[in-house]
Amino acid sequence: MSDNQLRVVWVYPDLLSTYGDQGNVLVVERRARQRGLDVARLDVRSDQPIPTSGDIYLIGGGEDRPQRLAAERLRRDAHLYQAVNNGAIVFAVCAGYQILGHEFVNDLGQREPGLGLLDVTTVRGEGERCVGDVLADIDPRLGLPQLTGFENHQGVTHLGPTARPFANVRLGKGNGTGDGTEGAYNDTVFGTYMHGPVLARNPQIADLLLKLALDVNALPPSDDRWYEALRNERIAAAQQQPA
Repeated sequence: MSDNQLRVVWVYPDLLSTYGDQGNVLVVERRARQRGLDVARLDVRSDQPIPTSGDIYLIGGGEDRPQRLAAERLRRDAHLYQAVNNGAIVFAVCAGYQILGHEFVNDLGQREPGLGLLDVTTVRGEGERCVGDVLADIDPRLGLPQLTGFENHQGVTHLGPTARPFANVRLGKGNGTGDGTEGAYNDTVFGTYMHGPVLARNPQIADLLLKLALDVNALPPSDDRWYEALRNERIAAAQQQPA
């Protein structure tokens, strides 16, 4: 962050914005403003270059063909790599999560190269699609409460040695590998299958992104009553699902 302005970049909303994932950028923007931060939000369409000067980059989910197009354009653009090298924070959901990895299976049934910003590889699952509410315990090193979200994906994502599981599921499929993991992260890059939108259900994750971007250990308190009501409602609903 420089010039006392937090720059939040919403990547390819014309291709990657399903299941209300645009809500993630709205939550980050709002929670930053609640702390008195000056926020510059930039929505970057797929025919525009990715800026390298952002502080937080948010990527949503998408259908198979838009996912392939997004991956192709992000590889050609290459500016997201530079932004990460500059210390930017990236948070991606579902198709965006898969794009951050080494490769995934595209709509043509072919292996599609990803960006390699996370040490993960995604294949197409052979069993039932992973659909439904998820409850999971986030890696305790991140100091966050229980994760709540909604998954809808056929992909099975395997973590390599340098990727840490973002969470371990209590309910749901997560990465779909059967090992209980959900999502992945390294120091500044995060991926998850959770929709919801996930940052509305889990505002503490948005705060974590802000703290990393600002390089601070804590933020001023904010009014979380609305968020907590949503969290409690969705957690209770998930817990009532049949096992």
